[in-house]
Amino acid sequence: MIDKKELVYFPSWTAGRKGYAQRMREVFQEYLRTHNLHLTPQRIAILKHLFETDRHLSLEDIYASLKHRRIGKVTVFRTLKILEECRLVERVSASNGRPLFEVKMERPHHDHLICVDCRRVMEVRWPDVEKIQDQACRKMGFKILYHRHELFGRCRDCEPKEGRQN
Repeated sequence: MIDKKELVYFPSWTAGRKGYAQRMREVFQEYLRTHNLHLTPQRIAILKHLFETDRHLSLEDIYASLKHRRIGKVTVFRTLKILEECRLVERVSASNGRPLFEVKMERPHHDHLICVDCRRVMEVRWPDVEKIQDQACRKMGFKILYHRHELFGRCRDCEPKEGRQN
């Protein structure tokens, strides 16, 4: 398990903004209502757990943290699917190919640097890269609906230093 804080709440966005958790719950509740689903205590617990975390979580991470509350793996899986559908969470690739999840609502667009050794996920923003891709797409007449960049490599803690003995 990674003990380093991963989720970067950029200066323009603060997780503690007044009413944020309530707005997330309202969006979730409205989505469930329009799809004839119920806001159960299990779903609330999963949403709250995601909101309170400071790292990207796998289905297994969420299940392990909540199984003592009698929340099953299938419930976690189905709830994550619903949270993705209503655009409250987003899937990120782990270095092993398994999905990780992060809160998406009201967060600025960002990309991910993923360490293949320790599996840490770091968030980055690249305004210059965004400008270049927007210009290229405009030139080609291509309208971007969404995108994500995930770069896989080694973080500074895992990259062997020159002269370091293994």
